[in-house]
Amino acid sequence: MNLVLHIWRQKAPQTEGGFTRYEVRGITSEMSFLEMLDVLNERLTSEGNSPIAFESDCREGICGTCGFMIDGIAHGPVAGTAVCQLHMRHFTDGMELTLEPWRARAFPVLKDLVVDRSALDRIIAAGGFVTAPTGAATEANVTRVPKQSIEAAMDAAACIGCGACVAACPNASAALFTGAKISHLGLLPQGQPERERRAIGMVKQMDAESFGNCSWHGECQDACPKRISIDVIARMNRDSLRAAIARPSDGGDGSS
Repeated sequence: MNLVLHIWRQKAPQTEGGFTRYEVRGITSEMSFLEMLDVLNERLTSEGNSPIAFESDCREGICGTCGFMIDGIAHGPVAGTAVCQLHMRHFTDGMELTLEPWRARAFPVLKDLVVDRSALDRIIAAGGFVTAPTGAATEANVTRVPKQSIEAAMDAAACIGCGACVAACPNASAALFTGAKISHLGLLPQGQPERERRAIGMVKQMDAESFGNCSWHGECQDACPKRISIDVIARMNRDSLRAAIARPSDGGDGSS
């Protein structure tokens, strides 16, 4: 299989970037998309040229490290799949593909296809945790949790923080990511003591990071490799509004 790739190249955050055309030959259908880029990078390196910078770690769709746009689609054309698990059998010989990084003000480009996604880490640091001491693990059946809540919490916890939802959203909103992190703790008993503070803190940090507002296009859930539903956004809005009403004296941030 032979391909033509138009890849965004940018040496540093403050430099101008642009698309460069590459021809890649001898690709097999069993290769993953990142393995195909590895082949291209080996050739570029052997020719004395700079390899294309892209992120990857586990390459199993778990860590959320990888991710870029393929022909304008976050993670590429296969739904529910991170780019590291996208295989070349989904493409045909002679295709021309355009590769570019996530496009969002909150995700500045570092180099080529690599962006700075530390804004998502700061959202988690603002409340995506449980500080209540839990002691030793208790018997699983001591605290009864409705099956529906467990399933919804597990669905939300599947978020890997790749940022595809932000890249796919016309407003570059991080509402799906933030909603998932708020939901998976807020639905379980361990997350109840800090539920209000968590919702307020994480939403405030999301707004501070220059993400856009959610306007319910639904592109985020379509791009999500874990198929997280926009139901988590509704839950985030409900929790943050309830928290703001419950804490009017301190502005809802729990600082008093």
